[in-house]
Amino acid sequence: MKRVIIATALLSAWFSAATAGTLDTVKQRGTLVCGVSAGFAGFSAPDSQGNYKGLDVDYCRALAAGVLGDASKVRYVALTAQNRFTALQSGEIDVLYRNSTQTYLRGVTLGLRQGPVNFYDGQGFVVRRDSAVKDLKGLNGATVCVAQGTTHEVTLGDYGRANGIEWKPLVFDRIDTMYQTFFGGRCDAMTQDASALAGAVATAAPNAADYLVLPQTISKEPLGPFTRNGDEVWTDIIAWLHYGLIEAEELGINAANADEMAKSSNVPAIQRLLGSSGELGSRLGLDNRWMVQAVKAGGNYAEIFERHVGKASPLKLDRGLNATWNNGGLMYAIPFK
Repeated sequence: MKRVIIATALLSAWFSAATAGTLDTVKQRGTLVCGVSAGFAGFSAPDSQGNYKGLDVDYCRALAAGVLGDASKVRYVALTAQNRFTALQSGEIDVLYRNSTQTYLRGVTLGLRQGPVNFYDGQGFVVRRDSAVKDLKGLNGATVCVAQGTTHEVTLGDYGRANGIEWKPLVFDRIDTMYQTFFGGRCDAMTQDASALAGAVATAAPNAADYLVLPQTISKEPLGPFTRNGDEVWTDIIAWLHYGLIEAEELGINAANADEMAKSSNVPAIQRLLGSSGELGSRLGLDNRWMVQAVKAGGNYAEIFERHVGKASPLKLDRGLNATWNNGGLMYAIPFK
């Protein structure tokens, strides 16, 4: 009997710990701790006042708004490619939004969960416009700046071996140092996600017109958030936040009209998403109007994209694969039913 009581107590303690999870921790703390990058223009970088801005940052803000009711209740932790996953594994951060590529090995070996892709990208190259390099074959024998601990470092070697291109990698553990080296003329080319290259040219180059991002990409780079294994409720919230921002775009819900749509719309899909009917929020342990707060924080996916990486931003990227499914892209919200 004593053993049964002890076993029951241990099981109860384990269940309590397992069900508490990150959601309860965030609520009790009153602040979301979000892992981001300190130097990717358009995704997460501090402005002149030290305030973080970018697509990933707006996901952090939307999450804080949905969970805590206040988009400002976020503490940002700047992470490198080397320490981003250990910071999440150790519990230093609640969620990782750091333009991180989702891969098989990361999905099965790190003890982490990969959330929905929030930006479809590809590995590209930037060169000086006066170098006469127009395609990747022109980089045979070239010195290429690349960041350590990234998929780009691995893909660079794989692509070179498969295509008979002998480039000379120059590896960096800091993005800012890599940018300084490339724009200082010590590398013939630099490789990163194509979106990051556009941001680097727009914000870090001495003269953006002197540089050319080559049209070819050599990989698929699906970027998205990471959470910890075994934290199912929190992982669900991260996923449904993304789907909600996509659904809001499709339904015409934006930062300016979210409150009014929640009050007056008679469209069932809008009522469900914004919590006017059903219990989609409460099923996640959140206020039923959590998506109203999330959208008000920074807008739907289109608003976030255009502001930070789209035509209204210094990067001026097309939506491309990041358009919604009914506009030729891959962004698709799982139905809120």
